[in-house]
Amino acid sequence: MTTKRNTKKKVKMKESSERSSRTLIQLAHAYGVATAYTGQTGEFNEISDQVLIEVLKALNVDASTEAKAAKALRSKLDDDQRRLVKPTVLHVAGMDSKVPLHVSPQNTMAVTIRLEDGSLYQDGAKLDLSTEEEPNTVYAVIPSDLPLGYHSLIVSVDGHDTVAHLISVPEKIDLIDPLKDGSLWGWMAQLYSVRSEDSWGVGDFDDLKNMLVDAKKKTGADFILINPVHAAEPISPLTPSPYLPISRRFINFTYTRPEDIAEYQSLTQADKAAVENLHDQAKILNENPNRIDRDAMWDKKRQALWTIFQAERSAGRQKEFEDYCSREGEDLEAYATWCLAYDKWGAPTSSPDCWEKTLNKDSAEVKNLRAQNSQSLEFYKWMEWIATSQLAVAQKAAQQAGMKIGIMSDMAVGVHPQGAEVWWNPERFASGATVGAPPDMFNQQGQDWSQPPLNPVNLEETGYATYRTMVAGIFAKAGAVRIDHILGLFRLWWIPEGRTADQGTYVQYDSSIMLGILALEASRVGGTVVGEDLGVVPDYVADSLKSHGLMGCVIEWYQQYDGEFVPPKQWRQMALASVTTHDMPPTAGYLNYEHVKIRENLGLLTVPAKQFRASAEYEHKQLLSMLVDNGYLDKAFTKNEKVHEQEIVEAMHRALLDSPSKLKAAALVDAVGERRAQNQPGTNNEYPNWRIPLADDKGHAVYLEDLFDLPRARSLVAVMNGEK
Repeated sequence: MTTKRNTKKKVKMKESSERSSRTLIQLAHAYGVATAYTGQTGEFNEISDQVLIEVLKALNVDASTEAKAAKALRSKLDDDQRRLVKPTVLHVAGMDSKVPLHVSPQNTMAVTIRLEDGSLYQDGAKLDLSTEEEPNTVYAVIPSDLPLGYHSLIVSVDGHDTVAHLISVPEKIDLIDPLKDGSLWGWMAQLYSVRSEDSWGVGDFDDLKNMLVDAKKKTGADFILINPVHAAEPISPLTPSPYLPISRRFINFTYTRPEDIAEYQSLTQADKAAVENLHDQAKILNENPNRIDRDAMWDKKRQALWTIFQAERSAGRQKEFEDYCSREGEDLEAYATWCLAYDKWGAPTSSPDCWEKTLNKDSAEVKNLRAQNSQSLEFYKWMEWIATSQLAVAQKAAQQAGMKIGIMSDMAVGVHPQGAEVWWNPERFASGATVGAPPDMFNQQGQDWSQPPLNPVNLEETGYATYRTMVAGIFAKAGAVRIDHILGLFRLWWIPEGRTADQGTYVQYDSSIMLGILALEASRVGGTVVGEDLGVVPDYVADSLKSHGLMGCVIEWYQQYDGEFVPPKQWRQMALASVTTHDMPPTAGYLNYEHVKIRENLGLLTVPAKQFRASAEYEHKQLLSMLVDNGYLDKAFTKNEKVHEQEIVEAMHRALLDSPSKLKAAALVDAVGERRAQNQPGTNNEYPNWRIPLADDKGHAVYLEDLFDLPRARSLVAVMNGEK
């Protein structure tokens, strides 16, 4: 979900006063729906009335006629005025916060604060009554020393209490000590693609653990950025894309390594032999250098996990499991129940009589299903517990090995439209719209990611509970988090159902609260946050990320201005800098125009193929010129790129080291000479997205045991460590 960085100055334009005064336009603005936007090349676009009406409908606002729009606008304005206090209030630690209250100063009032742990805040809050400059205005003043956390603001008026969510956050995310006066480097990996000789055909959490330890021991790296490992389907077929999860709240248990489960060792001889036989069948999949076969893997591994699940657990282990279920509460029940329904009733379909559309968590059929299949329901909870534990073990191993960060987890933009979160809590999502990106230079038809957007109204009403619980869960098992499409915390491109990706508009979110929650959760674990801020990103977004202490992203191929590449010394300091990204071919592939070939073959171009090819060749030439001009590449190597491909790739990484960026990353695919793209945006099965195993430049599968000892990898490691 990456789009190319804006490199052209935008022409500021605005809507006419006549258009701005229209009821529909005012209603859209009241709900944070953009009625116009400026595209990447500076073009000004006004959103059609019908798109605005459909987006408002997704927010449960009826604007289908002028009269209904006027009624909705009056209702919205009246509700805002009648509300005593906003449902969610943000407080930044270190300064007093003044919260406006819609109440007359003549009323009898009091304000108190209940802390996250349930106790009353002794210092409390005070009232600031109206002045001559602000008649009929009352503020609740939140003291500067309020502890960080998720609290409650209780406003009493004439004996009646109103409770608001009060979120107290740090002003910014502090840099971890190693980054205050220096930088760190690490690897980028698609975990599923990195297999060991003992894998079950797909990279797993045991492979991740060993990869982290080896990366520190053999290369000196301090982190590995992995693809999202959010929850997936319980049975085949599994969705290949890690960016289209069933739930962002939980972990993908297909990454579990069965032999690492404590109860595996206590299996009977017959059961252990059965698991070993399943493993032997799955290991054959490791030999395929062309495709990752998740379904074949999971058909074997799931049987092994069921066998281990049925083994007796010690009293201590059983208590750990029960405590886990208790902590995760209803969210775990939701995911496990959805998995059970999927298992017994089949995958959700578009049919109107599908269980996913006709039943909900309160349906008698669902309650009966749970009662009649209690063991299977527990199995899905157990698998989630095991997966969560193994991921946590991997992070602990990284820290014990000396990594300064360890796992950098990737957080997807959203969830599957027919997944557990949407089914169990549909009120949390907008219905009738998906998120994506408008057209830009890199994806000329726009992008539709098919995910329903979180409803900003529901977020505010619930104190952002869905979002903050998810963020806390990710940070519990990682030293850093990368937020895919960080722009989504400010605004998301909503596409009404049935429309193409270019027929949408932006909907605003409260970025101050969402970034504040990120800062709060990062501060609790000493973590780091990277926001993927590529594409059509307004200047205020970059400024806000910087002020909150978040890193941005710098991709070498995207650092262009007016047709020329920007030298690394001019790149941003607060950023994760890399040569490439998962939405592009590996560097060797990009140098050989894999991106051009894929787009041409799949019909993804909106300009003539020759024109696109010429543009890519010009870009290629300009990049090499930048490398040569700045001393990263011997000009003689450009005379025969085929022979000196590795030297060119390494020169691009050498350039990274010259940047002031605090974090720098090399991709494992570049360490082995891989050329095939992991993902082609704008496609699904037209290209084998997220199904390419790690292989070298000769097309041979690369195993984890050999990875960091390969000559090409060792040479790139020397570059990243400043040794050549």
